[in-house]
Amino acid sequence: MSFVIETKDLSRVYQTYQKPEGFLNSLRGFFNRKYVNKVALDKTTLSIEPGQIIGLVGANGAGKTTLLKMLSGLVTPTSGDATVLGYKPWERKNEFLSQISILLGQKNQLWWDISPADSYALLARIYDLEPEAARKRVAYLAEMLQCSHVLNTQLRRLSLGERMKMEIIGALLHEPKVLFLDEPTIGLDIVAQETIREFLDQYVKDKGPTIILTSHYMDDIAKLANKLLLISKGNIVYQGTVKEFVKKANTGMAENEEVDFEEVIHRFLETESRVR
Repeated sequence: MSFVIETKDLSRVYQTYQKPEGFLNSLRGFFNRKYVNKVALDKTTLSIEPGQIIGLVGANGAGKTTLLKMLSGLVTPTSGDATVLGYKPWERKNEFLSQISILLGQKNQLWWDISPADSYALLARIYDLEPEAARKRVAYLAEMLQCSHVLNTQLRRLSLGERMKMEIIGALLHEPKVLFLDEPTIGLDIVAQETIREFLDQYVKDKGPTIILTSHYMDDIAKLANKLLLISKGNIVYQGTVKEFVKKANTGMAENEEVDFEEVIHRFLETESRVR
């Protein structure tokens, strides 16, 4: 079986300076520094098939964004190995970068003071896309996301939901085979969240990319994910489908008892946190 993403014992450890309290202690620490190692991601092994949406769930600081940044080549691992589309991400070869995209929900990739349409024209030049083909793709994506009417408005004048739709179009402009989405619906209203969910679901059916999606909105995961990855304190503690996870986590419940997926996830992560 061919996998689009594979990792073997992938890990990332950050070394931070432990600053003592007080001026004199800080001065002494300048000459005799003490460091603390923080494990952001611990020996992670994954195999992900193409054409799936993978839901990556965990508490703040669990290691979700670190994993995405390593798989996209933004961060170099401390140890272990990984391949995405057959490339080592941290080598950042142009052939690799032209086939992936990463969207961080709280960071802009488009230019703040110009319209999204002008940003897309610049991105088309960066990705060496044919201008007319790029314009047609923008129009197609904007129609799917129901935001064609704001393509020529300055980005800073748009609502949060409209800006996120613009960012998604920018991330998909070069038709990446792998897309990393970190909290794409954070802070959005219910209507915008649903529009983006429906778009991602249809886009994967039409174009077949592989998407790794992180979200604190469990509806995003429950409605979109083919596979669920739960991460706790840098460790992947569950890999499988949402349905299998709910069934496993609620073995003691009656068959006809309604299950709240968000509550199940909360209980699971809370238990893992105590154990670890």
